[in-house]
Amino acid sequence: MSSKTAIFGLFFTGFAAGSVAFANFAAAQTAPQPIPIPTQTSQPQGAVIQMLYVKEDREKELPLSLLDQPNPDDGIAGAKLGIADDNTTGRFLNQTFKLDVIEGSDIDDLIKQATDKVAAGNAFIVADMAPDSLLKFADGMKGKPAQIFNVGNPDDRLREEDCRANVLHTAPTRTMLADALVQYLVWKRWPNMLMVIGPSANDQLLADAYRRSAKKFGAKIVEERKFNVDTGNRRADGGFEQIQQQISQFMQGAKDHDVVLVVDEDQVFGDYFPYRTWVPRPIVGSAGLVPGSWHPALEQWGATQFQNRFKRLTGRIMRPLDYDAWIATRVVGEAASRTRSTDFKTLKDFIHSPKFDVAAFKGVAVSFRGWNGQLREPLLVSTQKIFVSVSPQPGFLHQFSLLDTLGIDKPETKCKAYTQ
Repeated sequence: MSSKTAIFGLFFTGFAAGSVAFANFAAAQTAPQPIPIPTQTSQPQGAVIQMLYVKEDREKELPLSLLDQPNPDDGIAGAKLGIADDNTTGRFLNQTFKLDVIEGSDIDDLIKQATDKVAAGNAFIVADMAPDSLLKFADGMKGKPAQIFNVGNPDDRLREEDCRANVLHTAPTRTMLADALVQYLVWKRWPNMLMVIGPSANDQLLADAYRRSAKKFGAKIVEERKFNVDTGNRRADGGFEQIQQQISQFMQGAKDHDVVLVVDEDQVFGDYFPYRTWVPRPIVGSAGLVPGSWHPALEQWGATQFQNRFKRLTGRIMRPLDYDAWIATRVVGEAASRTRSTDFKTLKDFIHSPKFDVAAFKGVAVSFRGWNGQLREPLLVSTQKIFVSVSPQPGFLHQFSLLDTLGIDKPETKCKAYTQ
């Protein structure tokens, strides 16, 4: 267990404060005055804050369920809602927010296009890219007036040994996600886990995160099993019968355990495990009970109204990538409203300062860690249909912020690009 974390005490959350209160206050200050409106004068031109969404097109395995088909605007839709929210507040300060989008599979071309956009004033960039592409993109933007927000990748190394000073991260890391789930399992007194690991490189990284979390919070991985994925017949007639037999046989003879921890980041086999194990045990991790930054069924802390606005804008439910992109754009809007500035350096310095935080529909304001640029935030533990709990869990304490019980803490960081 980390020296920063103890299993006692209570976790207290408040209600998130949205921009509505500020908007009502501003509206109250603009009551009509008994002065004639001049006929030959015009309203001063408002300042425009231009943001850019850069999406790297990547080939991904098709999801197991037809209900989980990817949307072409995943992430982009969340950024658009954030821009709309920024403009709701910005109009009282004569600020306008706009979003440009560029997509492609050639990272060099994306860097070239983004460089041209930055030269034209797009100082804040929301980036959805593979890890190596993000590093190359960040290096390509080095020295330019640009702040990048990583919304698409959970790699811890992007915040640690490979961190970049011009990148902030609104996507949670694997260690944060693992900590959120393991905290809940420990709180439930289900500490003994049988871990089933997929074959991909991402699965190995996620398995490392769960091993770290188990050690950190006093849980135990009683056994690890490698699962070899064969997805060739999953759409064929009779495929489910083979899967039903395969999973059951694979799980025979396991050591006694409380839960089956499925590690399948690429979502190619995890959903097969519920109700197919040899002994009846809950499925957690990449299927069953899953940690994440967002869930479309969340209703607490004003989330219902937030979910409804997204659905009116897009005609669909909000996914975690949409939420991470929404947060990125709201960070810029919040900084602009509180500094009453549109100057890039002023906004960037404030976002990086300890004074910055932003409402997030999660009960508490969220902010960035000064040692690696990662957004500290509560994480949700949910099933496919409902929100179950929020981590940090009751009983997990930290000397500075309860949210820093999730993920890499300051004494553990390997990032050299940040100085706080």
